[in-house]
Amino acid sequence: MALTEFYCKVLNVEFEGNSSHTDIKTKGAGISIFSIEGMEDMAPNSTVGAGYGSFTISFKVDNVDKEYERLKLMGVEFVKHPKTYTWGSRSFWFRDPDGNIINFMSIINN
Repeated sequence: MALTEFYCKVLNVEFEGNSSHTDIKTKGAGISIFSIEGMEDMAPNSTVGAGYGSFTISFKVDNVDKEYERLKLMGVEFVKHPKTYTWGSRSFWFRDPDGNIINFMSIINN
């Protein structure tokens, strides 16, 4: 449940489900989070050798700096602070409780 609670706070959304499986819906995407027990019930031995902290997920936000300040108050672990890139985006990275990197990004109009 810690991962579900984290994503709900970070994304300002609610979840549907229980301690075995939750669905988190965002604008244009969704995340399903399973407990180890829930995964094993659906597909025995599916979590054997599975790792954590090995992917990056990106979310487009309206205002990177506003989101950065909001998440700073939550005490998230930042990997990269807000930066503007020559290809027209601004972003920052932080970690979820499993160590995965989340990228919040905005398109900057030049």
